[in-house]
Amino acid sequence: MADLKKLAEEIVGLTLLEAQELKTILKDEYGIEPAAGGAVMMAGPADAGASAEEQTEFDVILKAAGAQKINVIKEVRAITGLGLKEAKELVEAGGKAVKEGVDAAEAEEIKGKLEAAGAEIEVK
Repeated sequence: MADLKKLAEEIVGLTLLEAQELKTILKDEYGIEPAAGGAVMMAGPADAGASAEEQTEFDVILKAAGAQKINVIKEVRAITGLGLKEAKELVEAGGKAVKEGVDAAEAEEIKGKLEAAGAEIEVK
């Protein structure tokens, strides 16, 4: 039998991207889906994917620029590829999507960069 403590430590140490990949492998190859709370895994039928749809695309919304607006504008430009004027307008408007339809890992990465620059971010 496998060393369960070591296995548990490895699972806890996974990055968000690795955890998502593990989830996909368990679902596709073994038919195992997370329970409603996500803390307990349970086996389901092989075609269970049709019954429970999971959000796969997220929008990163800039709620407020914060005190360091210039740094936020620079990050928005780097993330979106917008020009200076367009990025400034997006940041000053607030409540607008910086990026839409991105996967969970990219949404978290963008959120981290913008929050580090001083912005208030929401992921929907």
